[in-house]
Amino acid sequence: MNQEIQSLAVDTILPSTCVIELTYNCNHKCLYCSCPWEAPSPKFKKDKLLNKEEWKKCINHLVEKHNIVDIAFTGGEPTLYPDIKELIAFASRLEGLSYEIEEGSGKIVTRKRKVKIHLISNGRNVSDEIIDLIAENEGSMSVSLPGLKTYSYHTGIENALVPLGTLKRIHDRGIQATLNVTVTKVNLFELYETIAEGLIAGARFLLMNRFLPGGRGLLYSKELSLNREQLIEALDIAESVLSRADIKGSLGTEVPKCVLNGKKWDHISTGTLCSATISFFVIDPSGRVRVCNHSENVLGHWTEIEKIVLHDYWQKFLHKKFIPQICKSCVEIGECDGGCREAANIVNNELCSLDPLLKEEGFIKPEKEISLSFNQLKSIFEGDE
Repeated sequence: MNQEIQSLAVDTILPSTCVIELTYNCNHKCLYCSCPWEAPSPKFKKDKLLNKEEWKKCINHLVEKHNIVDIAFTGGEPTLYPDIKELIAFASRLEGLSYEIEEGSGKIVTRKRKVKIHLISNGRNVSDEIIDLIAENEGSMSVSLPGLKTYSYHTGIENALVPLGTLKRIHDRGIQATLNVTVTKVNLFELYETIAEGLIAGARFLLMNRFLPGGRGLLYSKELSLNREQLIEALDIAESVLSRADIKGSLGTEVPKCVLNGKKWDHISTGTLCSATISFFVIDPSGRVRVCNHSENVLGHWTEIEKIVLHDYWQKFLHKKFIPQICKSCVEIGECDGGCREAANIVNNELCSLDPLLKEEGFIKPEKEISLSFNQLKSIFEGDE
């Protein structure tokens, strides 16, 4: 009975971070946009936007009942939501329980802390008032910059100096500024300069994403998608810039370990495990829950969040029941989810299918596989050579 209770507690707990998509609207038309409502034939349907009072009720419930202590406001473009400032101020006043590992003892301890806000923007519509509000509440901000010469090609909007100016204003106000760069086949040639200009403007962390098909990006997959060599080249370039500036970064989208082929970098980290339902989840502009912002699958309204975490689709992510069959014999199985599961699902209409990068180029079988005979297993457990 006790084991059942513990199992239920694990199955129903929420991650500490909630990504809130405030609006479907955006003042950019990015070719790489993965928002599911921008797909050419979207399975995901827009619904009525939540008003500010509905969002306050939602946020309060998440913090008070489920100890959400990190909230990322995004969209669309979140600064286009008319009550963005009021929601930032409201959420920043709330306190939730934070679970941390105690240094020395290794015990899990809890403490009350204020909700931390992170604002993810394209930098086009960020007022000084919003920046001041984030600064006063010790929040952080991200600004996207998908190229310099290719900026207008990727976004449909002229002038990359605008987001660079926003990064400078954020930095000058003492806010932790993150540079978001989605790398495509088109902007790879100027990736060094793009990252460098973002760091010069004031960014103190780089979040680099490889282009993944989804949303509007489905229309431009062939011209934007990186191959293996180009992805490694992008990571090498990022490492070169970051090491020179002594600034850290990460590849935000998980990648199959076999693609990296054992290569590691000192200044830019790479993830191979999916964080959806474990580190974060998403609520869309109409209050509906999804496992991540790339996902097309709506699991229900936030008011049913206690039931949603038991949904079969949520549980597949929580318990890693989405590994491609061909990956299951790989010796790295415990440290790799085979790439982005939702991108695989969108492209192949199957959650347990290959990441688009592997499918496009043909899957290369890992050199090492889990293939132990009964006698080998017996010798391991008995301690024999």
